[in-house]
Amino acid sequence: MTKKSTILGIESSCDDTAAAVVRWDMHGSDARSDARSDGSAEILSSVVQGQLELHHAYGGVVPEIAARAHAEKIDVVVKQALIEADLSLSDIDGIAVTSGPGLIGGVLSGVMCAKGIAAGANLPLVGVNHLAGHALTPRLTDQIPYPYLMLLVSGGHCQFLIVRGVDDFTRLGGTIDDAPGEAFDKTARLLGLAQPGGPSIENEAKSGDPTRFRFPRPLLNQPGCNLSFSGLKTALLRTRDQVIAEKSGLTRIDRADMCAGFQAAVVDVLSEKTARALALYLAENPAVRTLAVAGGVAANLAIRGGLESVSSGFDTNFVAPPLALCTDNAAMIAYAGLELFASGASDDMTLTARPRWPLDRISPHLTGSGKKGAKS
Repeated sequence: MTKKSTILGIESSCDDTAAAVVRWDMHGSDARSDARSDGSAEILSSVVQGQLELHHAYGGVVPEIAARAHAEKIDVVVKQALIEADLSLSDIDGIAVTSGPGLIGGVLSGVMCAKGIAAGANLPLVGVNHLAGHALTPRLTDQIPYPYLMLLVSGGHCQFLIVRGVDDFTRLGGTIDDAPGEAFDKTARLLGLAQPGGPSIENEAKSGDPTRFRFPRPLLNQPGCNLSFSGLKTALLRTRDQVIAEKSGLTRIDRADMCAGFQAAVVDVLSEKTARALALYLAENPAVRTLAVAGGVAANLAIRGGLESVSSGFDTNFVAPPLALCTDNAAMIAYAGLELFASGASDDMTLTARPRWPLDRISPHLTGSGKKGAKS
């Protein structure tokens, strides 16, 4: 990569087909040094094509439908990203693509598209871990230095990570069963709310009483930073059934109070576990103390507020990217590609799609399975 590099990013790991162009303007003398200390990254375009309507009737993402939609839309979003950036492929210095983890059909669509573009335009190619894209987003948006503590919280994943470099992650803990996003989606279905469940529950909770129904706070009585959300969802199911049996139905107030109580439990669990992870991170005495959050569930304002309070109690900077960059997007993939290219990384035409790809390759896999399988 040169001092000014422009990367096309492609993302298709779940149910959003996305492409983006990000430019990295290096100010220092070494184009392979730290992007955040020697330069700045600018999002020139970011296009996301969602699939909500395609999956609406099924109450969740159908992998086969998602894969077909990615194959139909991937070239469209790439073209649109280039148009919005007012660039052509001749202005692009490299291609970055999500090559895992995720729904294999969608990931494969993105990888094959990226390989075709790279081969046809004679451009370098790099495969990006989708989770690394989320984990590096605060460096794109807020120029934070390494190391920092990252809570990656999404529909399929929930991990506490110490991020020391573009390919250097240590997992302190994570979910052993459902990820928070899965729990929100399943709870929304139980209450007859629209998908995705996170925004629906957050909206209902605004008018609810979080103290009426006291749901459990799983694993708070156990040491460490691991989390569990499956039992919380089951507790809500039992409460719902009990209320329906007693009142022969569920009122709007009942539903709002359940949403508020459920959300409060998630906030409490994430806040307490974050406090524990912060203590471990701060034991390394980082020069700049930073807690960052990313992933789709990071768009929940109640969760953000709880994390910000915990961070303040530890005298630590709190960073949450803009809501549009919390959910799946290709700008984060392009930026991660910029850092990878700057570090000397690259791939060739043997790049493959990976359904599993843990960021921390040393720590053992977490037990349990959710909609994306064993937790990494």
